[in-house]
Amino acid sequence: MTQVRTVSTSPISCLLIANRGEIACRIMRTARAMGIRTVAVHSEIDRNARHVLEADMAINLGGAKPADSYLRADLVLAAARQSGAQAIHPGYGFLSENAEFARACEEQNLIFIGPPASAIDAMGSKSAAKALMEAAGVPLVPGYHGNSQELETFRAEADSIGYPVLLKAVAGGGGKGMKVVECEAHLAEALESAQREARAAFGDSRMLVERYLARPRHIEIQVFADQHGQCIHLNERDCSIQRRHQKVIEEAPAPGLSASLRQAMGDAAVQAAQAIDYVGAGTVEFLLDEQERFYFMEMNTRLQVEHPVTEAITGQDLVAWQLRVAQGQPLPLQQDEVPLHGHAIEARLYAEDPLQDFLPASGTLQLYREPQLGRGRRLDGGVSEGDEVSPFYDPMLAKVVAWGDTREAARLNLQAMLRETVIAGVQTNLAFLSRVIDHPAFVDAELDTGFIPRHAAVLLPEKAELGDEFWQLAGVAWLLCSPPAVRPDDPQSPWATLPCGWRSVLPTSNRLHLQCGSAERQLEQLDTSGSHFDPVAGQLSVTRDGVLRRYPVISRGQFLFLLWQANWERIEKVDPISRVAQAQQHAGGLQAPMNGSIVRLLVNTGDQVQAGAALLVVEAMKMEHSIRAPHAGTVTAILCAEGDLVSEGALLVELEENA
Repeated sequence: MTQVRTVSTSPISCLLIANRGEIACRIMRTARAMGIRTVAVHSEIDRNARHVLEADMAINLGGAKPADSYLRADLVLAAARQSGAQAIHPGYGFLSENAEFARACEEQNLIFIGPPASAIDAMGSKSAAKALMEAAGVPLVPGYHGNSQELETFRAEADSIGYPVLLKAVAGGGGKGMKVVECEAHLAEALESAQREARAAFGDSRMLVERYLARPRHIEIQVFADQHGQCIHLNERDCSIQRRHQKVIEEAPAPGLSASLRQAMGDAAVQAAQAIDYVGAGTVEFLLDEQERFYFMEMNTRLQVEHPVTEAITGQDLVAWQLRVAQGQPLPLQQDEVPLHGHAIEARLYAEDPLQDFLPASGTLQLYREPQLGRGRRLDGGVSEGDEVSPFYDPMLAKVVAWGDTREAARLNLQAMLRETVIAGVQTNLAFLSRVIDHPAFVDAELDTGFIPRHAAVLLPEKAELGDEFWQLAGVAWLLCSPPAVRPDDPQSPWATLPCGWRSVLPTSNRLHLQCGSAERQLEQLDTSGSHFDPVAGQLSVTRDGVLRRYPVISRGQFLFLLWQANWERIEKVDPISRVAQAQQHAGGLQAPMNGSIVRLLVNTGDQVQAGAALLVVEAMKMEHSIRAPHAGTVTAILCAEGDLVSEGALLVELEENA
């Protein structure tokens, strides 16, 4: 039943952004263009973050983990009062789909840039949302959306649905608390892990279970509604390229989607929004099967990460729409006025290791350069060179967005932007993104949610050992490109010349001992003839056998970064004597694969375990990662406790292999 609306016409002159990273910076950009002052909030470890530096005012919430900072509604509301903000924009994640927070804003006469709390309630519970959509006649994927959360209930329902099944957090999204279960034997462990992830990310551990569709496309519809009862959609996005149930590549419009299917899905999305008296930006997500039947999946009652591709094909600023709608203004367009120009593709740049099951990474961004921007090129970023990537938050660093008159033009534009992006010091998915964009199946728009695992052999190749060609090039680069070690302020000093191997009273020697990652190489008698370094262009030119090749090289402190086979490799000079002295003290030790916190210990000292058994669970960037036994053996020591914060490489468990 449609409720009588009270239209808010309060002006906004000061806006608090209750978020961090790229989305906070993106919201600030539009707010500034509209003459609105911006207020940032931040955790203690984010005090020097880019969004803090770009805001007109910043308030420290304290803490490090989201639960101690960005999820503290009381602290965010206090910051709004302290700053004099009239409105709060939650971005996405954190408090963006928290109905109680939306109500608290209203109670304190603050404008919540989002839908009413009743709409968040209706769609915030996936189970309730599916029941609502079922009543409205929208097709659903077969599944269980009930209240019972007992293992036996899920076991019975999964048996009834048929494996494989998909466990999903009732209150969440973004892949958090989501697990594919292939058989009954894996159900209990997957359910416990999904519940912990959901509780940590959303404060709600309730789950639902659905049939896992084999090769669906993930198609979502951008909807927008104002306070005057008008609701429209702004076309669709294809978000089928995913890992860990999280989107990696998004594009608009969806390739190959017919006009009639677009209209049918758009109408269903608008109907869903109108059924709950929606206001603001929202996204209705569907699964589209191979017979072009679509099923309601969920509604995200917020601005989506991938909204830039919709902005690119419509020419509209969706954040500006949000702010105007929140001030009582009507939508600027009618449904038949919504444009669809060209094609746009977005790639999410993550701090993660694709070759280690997309394990989140953390550390210092020793190199970070964004591609050249211009017509058809956009980058929404939230980091700068020198920033520390924390293990406590989502690992996304930036979104690289390209537009073109055609899908192929957009694809080529995006590929060029990815090649221009420079990032090192933290493991990222940059090279992986290029492989996806270049894959023939992507070029031909053969898309579904199983794209990455299906093409894993090409997209996730084992990293080859660095061969002689690389090491010879690294040695030449070090000799020609590394900064002088002594008297760089005196260009006439002989010590300020590039290191050419001169030694007092001894023959010239070009002996180097270099390290790249975990690999090392002793190099002697390096030939630098035919090689030249241009410090302005940052390029090393090497001529061999009449062929000239150029390699980008960047020097940062004690490190040299060389672009080799689409990866920025970090090179440093090391002392081989100290390397020999370092012995492996714990040959049977299991180390932390990333910075994070210990959320659960599953074994005790003296336990006998089988190969593959889960020993403990580490949480990093709101995702859980099980540390498993590499072989059968006896747990001889546990060197951590639940709740401990651990650094990458820290020894966690000692495991003695069975004789």
